[in-house]
Amino acid sequence: MKIDFEHRQAAHCESGVTSNLLWNASGGKITEPLAFGIGAGLFFAYIPIIKINNGPAIAFRTMPGHIFNRTCKSLNIPVARKKFSSKEKAQIFLDECLANGHAVGCQVGVYYLPYFPKEYRFHFNAHNLIVYGKEGDNYLVSDPIMEGTNVLDSYQLERVRFAKGALSPRGHIYYPKQVTAITDEQIKQAIKSGIKKNVNNMLHIPGNFAGISGIKNTGFKIKKWRDKLGLEKAGLYLAQMVRMQEEIGTGGGGFRYIYGAFLQEADVYLPGNQLTEISSIFTKAGDMWRTAAVHAAGIYKGRIGSQEDFNIMGDYLLEIAAVEKAAFETLKKIKWQ
Repeated sequence: MKIDFEHRQAAHCESGVTSNLLWNASGGKITEPLAFGIGAGLFFAYIPIIKINNGPAIAFRTMPGHIFNRTCKSLNIPVARKKFSSKEKAQIFLDECLANGHAVGCQVGVYYLPYFPKEYRFHFNAHNLIVYGKEGDNYLVSDPIMEGTNVLDSYQLERVRFAKGALSPRGHIYYPKQVTAITDEQIKQAIKSGIKKNVNNMLHIPGNFAGISGIKNTGFKIKKWRDKLGLEKAGLYLAQMVRMQEEIGTGGGGFRYIYGAFLQEADVYLPGNQLTEISSIFTKAGDMWRTAAVHAAGIYKGRIGSQEDFNIMGDYLLEIAAVEKAAFETLKKIKWQ
């Protein structure tokens, strides 16, 4: 059981899965940056009540599944999505999908992925990959962040599909039900929709845990972490932020770089809206996140750690919030040509 599928490496798992699943229907037009932008993938959230590896949940992208869902919805592509209470039923459904010619996306935990380097294995359950075939007891896997394809036996795949803990996937499987040719006009409208959604998510979500307000609030909190948590725990919280940014977030605020690339590609479809110029602001934000990560690493590795160092770290986030706010407010003002 092997489906005609071409593996393409990507910077990020879900946008890579989305692009790969829609590649043929779009004639190669739905690239990873377009999938990320149409799916309004850029985000920030600090949620201390949810713990991952004993640290607060910190996200630099939208919730798992949203990029694929939004991209398909914007392109009028129906989606099949299912979770399971039974491991047996999950495997039966997967096998049926493959037998019917559907390569499928799966949400998994990374800790037990045997092809992941050991230093990247920790309890994070929002990774995405594609299963595109089965040979005997082995499943053919396309993980977009890996250079080549991999093979997991049925037990290994079951183990990661039913990983325990925060964001437990429960065998989560998804795929486009029916994909017809995707036109340039569809892509244009989807780009506009994705930008509007991302503007709203970063500028207008109530409260101070998400979007631009979330970045600012986290910056203020970091300045208090040393006194409130103690140096050791505060360092662990910063390590958590860097882990979510660098290891899960494609590296150094990499989602900001992907979004900048999205705007550059979007400018080809919607010229005259200064999207290429605005993209440079997101590249700057990505550079600033990378600089902040280097400073945070100095604290949790014990090279620095004074209150002033925490103040500097907090100020980095306040500066980033100002830059990203300006970028999204500029996008909001666009009167589409």
